[in-house]
Amino acid sequence: MALVSADSRIAELLTELHQLIKQTQEERSRSEHNLVNIQKTHERMQTENKISPYYRTKLRGLYTTAKADAEAECNILRKALDKIAEIKSLLEERRIAAKIAGLYNDSEPPRKTMRRGVLMTLLQQSAMTLPLWIGKPGDKPPPLCGAIPASGDYVAKPGDKVAARVKAVEGDEQWILAEVVSYSHATNKYEVDDIDEEGKERHTLSRRRIIPLPQWKANPETDPEALFQKEQLVLALYPQTTCFYRALIHTPPQRPTLWTTSLPSPTRAEDAIGSLGIGVVGGCETPCGC
Repeated sequence: MALVSADSRIAELLTELHQLIKQTQEERSRSEHNLVNIQKTHERMQTENKISPYYRTKLRGLYTTAKADAEAECNILRKALDKIAEIKSLLEERRIAAKIAGLYNDSEPPRKTMRRGVLMTLLQQSAMTLPLWIGKPGDKPPPLCGAIPASGDYVAKPGDKVAARVKAVEGDEQWILAEVVSYSHATNKYEVDDIDEEGKERHTLSRRRIIPLPQWKANPETDPEALFQKEQLVLALYPQTTCFYRALIHTPPQRPTLWTTSLPSPTRAEDAIGSLGIGVVGGCETPCGC
């Protein structure tokens, strides 16, 4: 029943999203006439080689209208982004419910049959669809945006991806990519599943052995303070594995489009951060408070 309800809500949201996209185009088309008038007014001013009180007053009105049009379009786009975020959240809830119920569809095969190549592809898709943080003027990037760590009292939700420090078969400890199953407030411990299909292990770990992964990409153009900096020590996924290793940032991304290169199989340490990079705090590989 829960799966059917989620499907119905997703269908409603997709319809609403489609309407918002149409509104965005209509708003953009409506504002184009005003932008053309601004351009023509500047051309006339250049031809006459003067800025008369008439042109000054006219431009002030045109720019005021253009600003209002841009804000209206921006508001519609933000509503659309909210719809997309809600759809993704419902899809994740449905995936978790199906996992618990033992139900899988054709696009998401059971854990026992997933090949390494399929897993790497899914991780790549996850990195590329990680939402870009877009705040309003004056807003600061929130925790778990880019390099900004989670707050001290943050508790990861079921289905969230985390870095988990576990004991390997040889007895050594390593950081692995894992998915949260549950959290016990009584014991302050997580239950997490190894994301690697070959392991299929479940671990019970204290909070200090868990690092929540970023939930938003940071925009280098608007929020450079939320990026890992050059020579910063981080944990990064090793090529073609789900294990993290220590690495140094070589070159921070210059554009938002460059921030998705590392979650799949990076070939160089400097390429390995992207959406699943984690800062190493205090010179150790554990979250704050250790």
